[in-house]
Amino acid sequence: RLRDHAIAQTAEYMKQLYLDGGESNALVQINPQGSLGGFLGVLRARYELNGTALNAAIIGPFMADPGTDHGWAGPQLLRALHQGEFDLQLTDSANRTSLAFARPMKYQLLPVHCLEWTCVFQPGAMAAAVLQRKWPGLARLALSPCARAFDALAGRRFEPPVQASSSRRIHHKRVDAAQFAEQLPALMSDYALRPSWKDGELPRLLALAAEKRADGPLHFGGTYDEAGKMLGCHAFYGRAGGIANLLQVQASGPHWGATLDGVIAAAREMGCAGIIGQTQGRFLPQLFGYNGVFFRYAGGTMVRSRIAEVTEAVRSGDIFIGGLMGDRWTRLSSDDFGRA
Repeated sequence: RLRDHAIAQTAEYMKQLYLDGGESNALVQINPQGSLGGFLGVLRARYELNGTALNAAIIGPFMADPGTDHGWAGPQLLRALHQGEFDLQLTDSANRTSLAFARPMKYQLLPVHCLEWTCVFQPGAMAAAVLQRKWPGLARLALSPCARAFDALAGRRFEPPVQASSSRRIHHKRVDAAQFAEQLPALMSDYALRPSWKDGELPRLLALAAEKRADGPLHFGGTYDEAGKMLGCHAFYGRAGGIANLLQVQASGPHWGATLDGVIAAAREMGCAGIIGQTQGRFLPQLFGYNGVFFRYAGGTMVRSRIAEVTEAVRSGDIFIGGLMGDRWTRLSSDDFGRA
């Protein structure tokens, strides 16, 4: 049966992600009856704060048995995580229930990172893509003519504005995963609290992220100056006619505008109907310059640490978080495991 196949595929993926490959950091709650009452997926990561190494726990899916849980599983699992070896705990995908019991445990909420931005290129085609994803059996042939007609009427309403950053001295081009992994750490060097990827960790993480299927293949691009120096980079999932999903965007210094221009241009040239991505404080002002940009709450991003310097860095927004330093890159965030 399709449901049984989906459950088996989901369980196998979660086993590979959270239980295999060395020491497991996942936590389970055993209820008073001796049965499994809850599960908390945890990914280990390394951060550094001004050169000091830190162990980080990226909190993923939380599940509880609805028949036996009385609201205890979540707090108990988080308390157990807090008593472990980690210097900070973070998540970028908490739902409202998780937020309700995590906030009293001194988690700091990052409001801007909780938002998702959407930039619409072709409103008709984008609506058709959303309907197609929600109801896969809906005939594309019936939707496409209506979408094209609507987009033709919409005309220039959703055309991109001319950006001040679109200088002839700055250009954008596609790169591969290896080039992206080589340049990303340098571009995030101005964050006080940032990841510390070693020994091929970042290429392996990108390979895992590339397993996602819902939004198309993973594409990489870079923004360069006239001397060939990379000013910014991006990675997004996308295919022609679909909605591009931004995994990561990063820029150095004042080059966020030019880098965002590169992301939008790459998704448009691919034939995507629009693009969505997690909001960050450093490029929020640039997003306001685009027509057809909307914001919505997508998931709680929050951090907890007993270290005062970490808490201050988070409070001031001086942290690299989200994208690859979260769990939205996993297949659990979007893929339909019921499909063969």
